[in-house]
Amino acid sequence: MVSPDPDERTRDRVLSAVLERGPVSAAELGDCLGFTPAAMRRHLDALSSDGLIEVKRVRSSASGAGRPARRYVLSQRGQTKMGNDYLDIATAALAQLGQAAGPEAIEEFARTRFAGMEERYRPIVEAAGPDLVARAHALAGALTTDGFVGSTKTVGLPQGGGSRTVGVSRPVMLSVQLCQGHCPIQGLASAFPAFCEQETGVFARLLDVDVRRLSTLASGGHVCTTHIPLGRTTTAPAPAGPEASMPAVDQAAADAASPSNPATLSIHQQGRP
Repeated sequence: MVSPDPDERTRDRVLSAVLERGPVSAAELGDCLGFTPAAMRRHLDALSSDGLIEVKRVRSSASGAGRPARRYVLSQRGQTKMGNDYLDIATAALAQLGQAAGPEAIEEFARTRFAGMEERYRPIVEAAGPDLVARAHALAGALTTDGFVGSTKTVGLPQGGGSRTVGVSRPVMLSVQLCQGHCPIQGLASAFPAFCEQETGVFARLLDVDVRRLSTLASGGHVCTTHIPLGRTTTAPAPAGPEASMPAVDQAAADAASPSNPATLSIHQQGRP
């Protein structure tokens, strides 16, 4: 027997880390995996050459100024490598089902599939108690178990167009972004939007709040991101100086979370996520 190439095993670890943490910088990956900067660059260059990862430019949401930072995400080929077994067969079968019985049959198939997910996830989410952040975190864990690589991030958006007044408390709209770094059924969801629509509906029912889809892998996003509103709170006075900057979040997602943005329409108002 021939032992696997050590570099290949290492690059599989890097690829998994990009899947779990992306968009992620080379420095963050190096810290996570314990690699030197030179070793990290070598593995990232190899994965880029193989078409498994790609660079996403992310501008800091604090000021919007300066050169956008380089962040790594899985490419579509990388997503496929991480395990989309039998998707071609399933896509062809559903296409034939739609031709024979109409689009309603595909919608019913997707509804039935996600009804099973909702039934399995409900006791996990309910066990987290009434706190919405804890429930979202429990949902992310259940998604990870099923291969969706779920994670959550709490985001605060100051009202009033992001204006900041030193020494004055200000109302803040809080939300949770539920992210899925991988979609085992991405090919199906790309061909049949009903899968994304049904999944979004499951999230809304499990969390008992009107969630909004900001991006999906199926529609070309680097992750699936679901906006979960938490409501308003009041923050402490904003500090002066460089430390006053907001946490770095994806500016596109932050903009999308704005109530004035058409992309944040309720799932009941959207044609597709």
